[in-house]
Amino acid sequence: MGSIKDKTAIVGIGATPYYKRGESLPQTALELVGKAVLAAVEDAGLTIRDVDGFAYYAGGFDTAGLAQMLGVPEVRFTAMTTGGGGGSTAGVGLASSAIVAGQASVVVCIGGMQQAVQRYGSIIAAKAPTPDNIFFQNAGFVGPGHMFSLLARRHMHLYGTTRDHFYEIVASSRLNGMNRDTARFHKPLTREEYFAAPLLADPLCRYDFCLENDAIVAAVVVSAERARDLRHKPVYVSAAAHGGDGQWGRAITWMNMPDDIFASSGHRPIARRVYEMAGVGPQDIDVAMLYDHFSPMVIMQLEDYGFCGIGEGGPFVESGNIRFKGGSIPVNPHGGQLSEAYAVGMTHIREAVEQLRGTAVNQVKDASLALVTGGPASLPVSSIILRN
Repeated sequence: MGSIKDKTAIVGIGATPYYKRGESLPQTALELVGKAVLAAVEDAGLTIRDVDGFAYYAGGFDTAGLAQMLGVPEVRFTAMTTGGGGGSTAGVGLASSAIVAGQASVVVCIGGMQQAVQRYGSIIAAKAPTPDNIFFQNAGFVGPGHMFSLLARRHMHLYGTTRDHFYEIVASSRLNGMNRDTARFHKPLTREEYFAAPLLADPLCRYDFCLENDAIVAAVVVSAERARDLRHKPVYVSAAAHGGDGQWGRAITWMNMPDDIFASSGHRPIARRVYEMAGVGPQDIDVAMLYDHFSPMVIMQLEDYGFCGIGEGGPFVESGNIRFKGGSIPVNPHGGQLSEAYAVGMTHIREAVEQLRGTAVNQVKDASLALVTGGPASLPVSSIILRN
């Protein structure tokens, strides 16, 4: 059976500023993408003429326009993963697969959004009524937070998880982001502030929701052989997987699944596959960038990736295990999507690369293996394991 393990590497990272929603205007989305791509190619020590492939998460990106605007000589590969945030890391897997198969040599992975144009918090309400979605629209579900609140409440009912546990997720991310210029917040979040915040979707208050940003992040992937001759120490792609359990399906816009899957992040099949491909287990991961669009889903990913038992995620985080200082598995040292910026998981890839280069603001000592997840959301969900 073929494998992409350690056959490709991320060699360049570029990003726009992390604008607060609306502040990127009057720039267009294509401008933002172009700036991130050029920055990533420059970081790699390459030129735009070296690029021959693109890999994206979800829609909104136009290879034709981007290639013309940037002056890419020839596009040999372009692909996109579907989904609602879950496919964010899958672009790296697509790029790696294309390179190993000989379909391309320099692939740029792109993700992010310009919420000045389309606000993700109301994306469900913006959908046209259909037989598939009229059920939850009539129930008053305006945005993803309303849907994920049901998973959070079910986890609380089954396992005794509490809002105190959610607070620890948010408080930890806030502490991590405080010393970063790119982060939105620069002071701790107190318990009093958290519990005084309005509930936007019971049991989730506004601090349990990710931020709203206009931001694009790009990553350049090449073969392992080529990576050794470029500017930075290679960050190898040891494993990549996307997909998930068929019963998870449309997840937050369906919910018709058994309890053990419903009160989860939908990542258990992906966790098994990336660990198997990389030849490692949760005990080997030095730092984890877990997709944190809503705080309870970090708890469920900790369980699904084996950092603690199923149903034990709440007490696990309450004991300080995910803290940058003193935790058994540092989670989102950059502040994540709760405290730094939301770009459908791409800021997590950037942080993983910086951790493994040894250049992160909150550097995990001797970090050599990083887990990065995409989603939870509707299929596909995804994750990658990177190493230096």
